[in-house]
Amino acid sequence: MSGLYNVSSSPHVRGADSTQRIMFDVAVALIPAAGFGVVQFGLYSLLVLLVSVAFAILTEYVFQKLAKQPVTVSDGSALVTGLLLGMNLPPSVPIWIPALGSIFAILVVKQFFGGIGQNFMNPALGARCFLLISFTGIMSDYVLDGVSTATPLALMKNGETPELLSTFLGTHAGCIGEVSALAILIGAAYLLIRKVITWEIPVCYIVSFVIFEILFGGHGFDPVYLLTQVCSGGLLLGAFFMATDYATSPITKNGKYLFGILLGVLTGILRIFGASAEGVSYAIIISNLLVPLIERITMPVAYGFKHGSLEGKQKVSLRTYKAALTLCAITLVAGLALGAAYQATKEPIALAELAAQAEAYRAVAPGSEEFEPSAELQEAAAGITAEDGTVAEGQFGGIRFEDVLNALDASGNKVGYVVNVTSKDGFGGEMTLSLGVDLEGVVTGLEFLTINETAGLGMNAKEESFRNQYLGTAVDSFSLVKEAPSADNEIQAISGATITSTAVTNAVNAALYLVSSVQG
Repeated sequence: MSGLYNVSSSPHVRGADSTQRIMFDVAVALIPAAGFGVVQFGLYSLLVLLVSVAFAILTEYVFQKLAKQPVTVSDGSALVTGLLLGMNLPPSVPIWIPALGSIFAILVVKQFFGGIGQNFMNPALGARCFLLISFTGIMSDYVLDGVSTATPLALMKNGETPELLSTFLGTHAGCIGEVSALAILIGAAYLLIRKVITWEIPVCYIVSFVIFEILFGGHGFDPVYLLTQVCSGGLLLGAFFMATDYATSPITKNGKYLFGILLGVLTGILRIFGASAEGVSYAIIISNLLVPLIERITMPVAYGFKHGSLEGKQKVSLRTYKAALTLCAITLVAGLALGAAYQATKEPIALAELAAQAEAYRAVAPGSEEFEPSAELQEAAAGITAEDGTVAEGQFGGIRFEDVLNALDASGNKVGYVVNVTSKDGFGGEMTLSLGVDLEGVVTGLEFLTINETAGLGMNAKEESFRNQYLGTAVDSFSLVKEAPSADNEIQAISGATITSTAVTNAVNAALYLVSSVQG
């Protein structure tokens, strides 16, 4: 009888599908959303997408050549990773951001773990979260028509309700490929028709998220609010294009149900109780890490288990559902505990921030006891701020005035001004500083409210040796020099941190320009 049967290792299922065909279908399905993003945000966003794709392909090619591995760039997986990463970036990011992100996605998340199919999380989202953590200011700056503006989710986080039609069509600020729910759904329909993905994960994801929002979101069953939440923040892009990634999602049907529910619950927790308004990216990569556990508890009965008896199947089914419910319960309890901790600490944190802000005001305006909004500075700020958000025809770079205050002494007499000004041009993104100026135009103090520069380089801007250069002199504006200053209006740049030094100086000059427009 030998030779009649051949027992080989899995897989035993054959089909016409190939990695190349599947990736080609995914790339085609992404075209509507990516194309809309380019039309919405301009040709620069197309450059961001092209750089992201190019560096993803180049990184995979170079690594495989150096490691003497078969070159697999022709399978299209690197192209899709680069395209997805680019679509998850704000349209105004510096070009080095998509380049760095693609290198991280391919090299660290994918190739270091064995290449396609071996990565433990979605490479594009892993890279996006890396960029969000490393360059928060840049990754949170959403620009529309040249003006930084809030996304629909940020508006809802602040108690506002954006227009549903605008959110569905995509005529609002956001990441390049996530703004148009309509374009994403067109691509999703293509994938479903081509049977590249199945409905279980996306539908369970969206439905469980909606249920969680109804129960804990504080708005009850408000269809407009719920649809706006679903159409915002990349939830649809994540549900149809990234949560369904073959390598990082379950293969069993019950596993897909559980995976989708877990995604919905985590996204709801992060959006409702977290400090960030989004939540999709972190929900997906956290759930990716739980896929091996989900597979373990949802794997079908092995061949020959108690001869396929009903009793054996019932035991495995009971064990599966018990484990699934336990996992969901743990996630829910942990999420609610996180939310409760956030709610309990939100007010003390806000009070602490206000106290720190008041302390900064007193530091930049010595001798002042009280601070009140300055109507004259507010009017002047409105008069010198252009429609694109820049100040004085952009001579100070990307500048935005925040609080403008009168500094009062103990008797209530005005002794100077405090101007909070934000520069978007820091190396690590936005920085906000508070500047004190007396009635003679002399800078009396400079404190940073937020700064996210490189440790040991740009962060040296917080040192007194740098900040004190601006103090004690009445000048129209300061200029930056690399050598020791030879005039009162010269500031010596921080060695190795010219970008940071320029951003700080521009912010100070913008504040002085505002004050001088009032004082004459």
